[in-house]
Amino acid sequence: MKKTQNPSIERYVQSEEEQQKLYKRTLWVVVLSQTFGGAGLAAGITVGALIARQMLGSESFTGLPTALFTLGSALSAFLVGRFSQRFGRRYGLSFGFITGGIGALGVIAATTMENILLLFLALFIYGAGTSTNLQARYAGTDLAKPKQRATAISMAMVATTIGAVAGPNLVTPTGHLAEAIGLPTLTGPFLLAAVAYLMAGFIFFFLLKPDPLLVAVAIAEKQNEEQVSTGGVNQQSTVDRLGVGVGAIVLVMSHVVMVAIMTMTPIHMERAGSGLSLIGLVISMHVAAMYLPSLVTGILVDKVGRSWMVVASGVTLSFAGFIAAYSPGDRMWSVALALILLGLGWNFGLISGTAMIIDATTIQNRAKIQGSVDVSVALAGSAGGLLSGIIVANSSYAFLSFIGAYMAILFIPLMIWVRYRKK
Repeated sequence: MKKTQNPSIERYVQSEEEQQKLYKRTLWVVVLSQTFGGAGLAAGITVGALIARQMLGSESFTGLPTALFTLGSALSAFLVGRFSQRFGRRYGLSFGFITGGIGALGVIAATTMENILLLFLALFIYGAGTSTNLQARYAGTDLAKPKQRATAISMAMVATTIGAVAGPNLVTPTGHLAEAIGLPTLTGPFLLAAVAYLMAGFIFFFLLKPDPLLVAVAIAEKQNEEQVSTGGVNQQSTVDRLGVGVGAIVLVMSHVVMVAIMTMTPIHMERAGSGLSLIGLVISMHVAAMYLPSLVTGILVDKVGRSWMVVASGVTLSFAGFIAAYSPGDRMWSVALALILLGLGWNFGLISGTAMIIDATTIQNRAKIQGSVDVSVALAGSAGGLLSGIIVANSSYAFLSFIGAYMAILFIPLMIWVRYRKK
């Protein structure tokens, strides 16, 4: 990113008080946008697999929608990260959300026309909203001090809770709305997703001014110039590769475990006779657990430490897998407990892993590296979503859950190894 001469940015470079004001304002813009973004996120989780099964007539590929929109989110994560590094968060995030809204409209059109190829393409494009929803968590950290970073991440995720929890519970009402205007019932949540993602994109485009990433880069450039002029070393491109690698592993593993089990839970419940309302309620509890504890998690990550919270993530995800394995699909509260723990474990892993990556990078390379890591996260989620359907079709939901539990517990030896390496 080239050094900017924008006068509106320069005044923030000169004043720490102005920087803190912009930091707080940025957090509020992120909170507002994420309230809408969360609602868009929930549609694919709740009914994507059900639409695919209805159109394909088979359960073997019901993980394909999750695989497609997470694969689309991988490409989007790369593009949003590159756009953000070059042009700022405002353009990168608004591009991602608006693209996701267009994808949601495409899912509606494909389902109405019963065109499976168009459905796959639209789900791929819809994935842009998913990755942008995650990348928005970084916007609040650009101007945050080191001890504020995890808390800033958590505020963005708490805001996502509002829309993400409401979304699955609106499956039935939005389904009735879709029927009223002549669309298939299952397209209702994607109507909500289209409006939500477009609104989130417009909020970032019109309100994220001045861009916090551009301001942070200008501040870093000034500090480095001062350091070099006094005989110091330019630290602009420094990257702690171990920190980035471990943070990426935590993000990838926690995401793949969560996506795999979550994707097949609606199928597991419906097969046992549970209706859409109950499925929507369980998914909303899961999504609430993914995002609602974030503020407390962020404080814990900043206070207790990244490594301990990674261990907590592994233990929680492992418990979730074991409970899911022993939960019949018609035992709603048992399944709900498993999904709540699954969301909570993912939350611990996401915030601690993200904080590790921020700590290991500088503002000059952070957005690009964040985007690249999120590509890996999305690809892992895509693989998890695709393989989950195949595993359940050829084995069982319980077997899938056991695999997830085993993967999660590996966080403990990982953190022991990291501690040994740092000695």
